[in-house]
Amino acid sequence: MEYEAVIGLEVHAQLKTKTKLFCSCSTEFGAEPNTHGCPVCLGLPGSLPVLNEEAVNYAIKMALATNCRINETSIFARKNYFYPDLPKGYQISQYDKPLAEEGFVEFYVDGEKKRVRLIRIHIEEDAGKLKHEGSDGSLFDVNRAGTPLIEIVSYPDIRTPKEASEYMKKLRQILLYLGISDGNMEEGSLRCDANISVRPKGTDKLGTKTELKNLNSFRNLEKAIEYEIERQISLIENGEKVVQETRLWDPVKNVTRAMRSKEEAHDYRYFPEPDLVPLVVNEEWISNIKETIEELPNEKIERFMKDYNLSYYEANLLCETKERANYYEEVIKIHPDYKQVANWMLVEVYRYLNDNNIEIKDFPIKPEDLGELLKFIKDGKITNNIGKKVFQKMIETGKKAAQIIEEEGLVQISDTSELDAIADEIIKNSPKQVEKYLKGNEKVLGYFIGQLMRETKGKANPQIANQLFKKKLEELKNNG
Repeated sequence: MEYEAVIGLEVHAQLKTKTKLFCSCSTEFGAEPNTHGCPVCLGLPGSLPVLNEEAVNYAIKMALATNCRINETSIFARKNYFYPDLPKGYQISQYDKPLAEEGFVEFYVDGEKKRVRLIRIHIEEDAGKLKHEGSDGSLFDVNRAGTPLIEIVSYPDIRTPKEASEYMKKLRQILLYLGISDGNMEEGSLRCDANISVRPKGTDKLGTKTELKNLNSFRNLEKAIEYEIERQISLIENGEKVVQETRLWDPVKNVTRAMRSKEEAHDYRYFPEPDLVPLVVNEEWISNIKETIEELPNEKIERFMKDYNLSYYEANLLCETKERANYYEEVIKIHPDYKQVANWMLVEVYRYLNDNNIEIKDFPIKPEDLGELLKFIKDGKITNNIGKKVFQKMIETGKKAAQIIEEEGLVQISDTSELDAIADEIIKNSPKQVEKYLKGNEKVLGYFIGQLMRETKGKANPQIANQLFKKKLEELKNNG
């Protein structure tokens, strides 16, 4: 029997505010343990929460960017459960009246457009952090407790691990474009829980679901979902039942393991937070936030495809971050060869970024200087291979392309009279290759061009070299 997976994601994104959701403690990552805490974070008697307006602004931005309906009134609730990383014994979240509902996110998987519907986006506070110290117990750090989060809950519209990963990537891209989260999965700023069930393909009835908690990388998300799908199918085919439970992904053993039985909403004993008034968001507030939202990723990708004649693959990579897209557009202001600039960015520039684990803001070549280099290549002043060497020298020295080309005498040789004698010498010293060409093997032409490039240290114009050897070898053939 063929099965299909039914997957929904609950994505938690920390908001990039300077202070926590209900107090003035700093949200800075990496501070000494328990240095960013106060009576509000710890839920001490007599302390009262005060809502961070900037966190609400950020949440509204995400709701608008994901096509959600923003509710005029939303209510904060206490979600009661006792975990050691929640000092208060409850979490302030939103339950039956969230900030936003019924949105959607669109993205591509293997060239096919997908849409995942959103049930809700709500605001909540993060828990603290535990550090496990072997059998002696665990240490608690309050610094993260109270950091503002938005939770983005999808409908179970996802069918494959790759779809889940691409959906998550698109959410991260939107968050980064909006500037409301750093999206750092390694530091826990972005993580997700996945609800997974399987059913016979072609049926509508949902199977029993399990929840995978705290997946914090795209790779782990894909691998964990893939494993869980296979595990559930195996249970069903062996006549066993899938148990509704919460499971954890073990990235070392590449397996999921049971953590606890799955809670239902009533287990959390939600009730309205008595210390916070309802959050009222009027049309003027929404309109003011809407005016601050710049071009979003999908809009930018479509514009790049239309205006610059790029493929979806090229446009999607160039628009991966707003800064990379801006860099591309700065380069083409200087050198409007859209394809050449895209090729160089996606190969040479991105390779350097990946090798050095940096972002485009830290790339040592300014966009106008890269544009100048590519202009020299396009105009035939230097060859593409020489261009790559100049590119490397620009990175190493900080010099501009024109200076490097002049200092090192790298101007391309396009004068046939200068190349003629060298070509004759190469033909004279290559009798076997000449014989192959005369017998009809035209592929050997590449050998002659390669030799000429070597003799001229890569400065010979490849097109002229090709024409030159063709002419000389055809003359030999005709003279028999």
